[in-house]
Amino acid sequence: MLGNVLFFVGLFVSVAIGFLYFRDLGDISQMLMKIKRENTIRFIRNEYRFLSVGLAAAGTMIVGHLLGGGPGWLFWISLVVIAFLYAFPWVWVHVGLRNQKDSAKYYSIAEARKYVGPTQSVMVIENKGHARAHPDAQIMRPHLAGNDQGLGGEDVVMTYCAMANLGIGYTPTIEGERLNLEVLAQHGNNLILRDNNTGEPIQHIYGFREADTAPITEGNACPLRPSLAMKPWPTFRMTFRGFQKAYPEGEVYLNKPPANPFLRLFDMITEITFGWGIGRQHQEAAPVMDNMSRMDDRLPNKTYVWGVTIGDDTACWTDDFIVENDWLINANVGGRDLVVNYDPKFESLGVWYNDSGQQVARCDFWGQTDKGKLSRVETLRSGMFWHVWAEFFPHTDINRTTDSSAAPTQGSASDADAA
Repeated sequence: MLGNVLFFVGLFVSVAIGFLYFRDLGDISQMLMKIKRENTIRFIRNEYRFLSVGLAAAGTMIVGHLLGGGPGWLFWISLVVIAFLYAFPWVWVHVGLRNQKDSAKYYSIAEARKYVGPTQSVMVIENKGHARAHPDAQIMRPHLAGNDQGLGGEDVVMTYCAMANLGIGYTPTIEGERLNLEVLAQHGNNLILRDNNTGEPIQHIYGFREADTAPITEGNACPLRPSLAMKPWPTFRMTFRGFQKAYPEGEVYLNKPPANPFLRLFDMITEITFGWGIGRQHQEAAPVMDNMSRMDDRLPNKTYVWGVTIGDDTACWTDDFIVENDWLINANVGGRDLVVNYDPKFESLGVWYNDSGQQVARCDFWGQTDKGKLSRVETLRSGMFWHVWAEFFPHTDINRTTDSSAAPTQGSASDADAA
């Protein structure tokens, strides 16, 4: 009797927790089912608590079976199922997605030419002439890249979400304390990190811990105070050949295969899986992982947009709109005058603060204008998918210019059933 009680109670609890682990953090599971964001957040915060209870329950099941509880066939099948439900998410997240926030290796342009095509888009961060390029294909699996050399003396980590096509350079500190970032999951087609010092989730596109989110009445999600968010670093896209022209002494991040043959094989399988899913994400209208909470048909889902947030105001632009307007537009977002320009020589779209008090007629890749030198907008999210931008900034305006700066948003996002 005792054996049966221990066996079936242990079986139920261990399988139930294992299923939740696979569902909420298994990643691939989100291709098959919709996951509620609150469930993912809960498991990120309590991952090892849940695992401890679940594995203890599996041990209870084993003890119950040794005491004569449960049929043998059910025991062995359950053991295999439990092993899969726990091992797959843990290995996928903690081994497959192991990051390089402190150990990334950067190479010369000459070496990078062996691995990066000339027209491939790269995400660039620069400080005091020290420039680093991050090709999408290279940073796709590790998601985070940085090292102790820093960027021109600054601690800056490139963070990347392939599902959103979004790279953001962040200084990984909050109020003087360096975060211990790890990639855990995604929701809304955007990465969710965890600060392992506090156990708190961080939505990649926002850059602050979940517990520090201010109550939202209207406008954009924001932290309780500005100092509770990681500092974003101006991050922009350009072609690799454009990067070579602009920064001939620049560095390029390359994720070369590890020496360990087992990790090398595992990484190859992981990257093939990633490549298949991300290829579909770029080609198909519907999100590959449809865990979105709203849809906004003002633009096709997979349109690339360049968006900025200043205070509670939000706007984004498409590259074709900028080109159609002779490569440059003036706009105002959050009370700040901006210049959005595309430089055909370096094949890069940039957004700049314009504090001259006058409209700009000319602007180059370096921010040199007919009204003086401008500085890049640090909150730019460069070349990301429209459907992800609209998910997190539903009140955004599209292709705003100075003439339309005071106009209301064209159309609106329609709320869908919660994921």
